[in-house]
Amino acid sequence: MATYVVGDIQGCYQPLRRLLAEVDFHSGRDELWSVGDLVNRGPQSLETLRYLHGLGSAFTGVLGNHDLHFLAIHSKAKTDGKTKTLKDLLNAPDCRQLFEWVRQLPLAFQQSVATDAGPREVLMVHAGIAPHWDAAFTLARAEEVTDALRGKDFVLLLQGMYGDLPDRWQPSLTGIERMRVITNVLTRIRFCTPEGRLDLTNKEQADTALPGYSPWFEFVQLRPEQLLLFGHWATLDGITNRINIIGLDTGCVWGRCLSLLHLEKHERVSVTCTGS
Repeated sequence: MATYVVGDIQGCYQPLRRLLAEVDFHSGRDELWSVGDLVNRGPQSLETLRYLHGLGSAFTGVLGNHDLHFLAIHSKAKTDGKTKTLKDLLNAPDCRQLFEWVRQLPLAFQQSVATDAGPREVLMVHAGIAPHWDAAFTLARAEEVTDALRGKDFVLLLQGMYGDLPDRWQPSLTGIERMRVITNVLTRIRFCTPEGRLDLTNKEQADTALPGYSPWFEFVQLRPEQLLLFGHWATLDGITNRINIIGLDTGCVWGRCLSLLHLEKHERVSVTCTGS
C-alpha cells in the first residue's frame, strides 16, 4: 500500500490520470490524498470530481478556495462569480450529488503515516496555517468551518466567506468574521506578519513580500516527526526550503506540472501539463 498526495488538480483530469498511471496507483490497494482545488480553471472539472468521488474511501481531500467557490456558485450563495470552466460541472445531471460530496470535505486533515524514515504526523491543508497555530489548534479551527459548511445554514457561510477582513485571527472574533478569517488562513494564505496579519493580495513569488511580511511557512514551528503538506501557491513551484513543510502546487493549470508525493518513500513524481 502507498499513500500519494497530489497537488492542485483544478480540473486537469488527463494529467491526473497520467500521473496516477506513472506510479501504478490502484484504489483497492493505495490511498490518494489531495491538498484541494480539485476544480476550476482547468478543462475537466466534472470528470475530475466524478473520478475522485468514485474512489470512495481510497480518497481523502481538503477544501481549497476554488472548491469553495464551486459550492458558492452552485448554491447561488454567489451570483456574480466566474463560471466559464465550471459550466459542464454545473450543468451535469449528477452535479448535486458531487456538490454534496464536496461539501462534506474538511478544511484540514491529519493522520499518522509509517514512512521509511519512521512514523510521521502528517497535517494537510490547502494554503497554510497562521503563525503560532499548531496542529491541534488548526484542526479545531478548521472543524468550526467544516461543521458550519455541513450544517443546514451553510449558504450563509458561503455568502459571507468572501472578503479580506478581518486580516488577522483573534480569539474574540465571532460569527461570519470568525469563519471568514479561519477560511482565509486555511485556503488563501501566502504572506503574513509574525503576528499573523494577512496580505491576501500578493500572489507572486516568495521574495516579493511587502516590508514586514514573509511567506507564512517561515513562521511555523514543527516537531521533527511532523510534516505539513499544502498547495495553493503555484509560483513557489513547491519550494519552501523547509524539510517538513512541503508545497505540492507546481502549476499544472498554468501549463507546468502536476505533482504528487509518495508519503512513505518521501519521493516526488511529476508529469507535464502542457496542452492538458
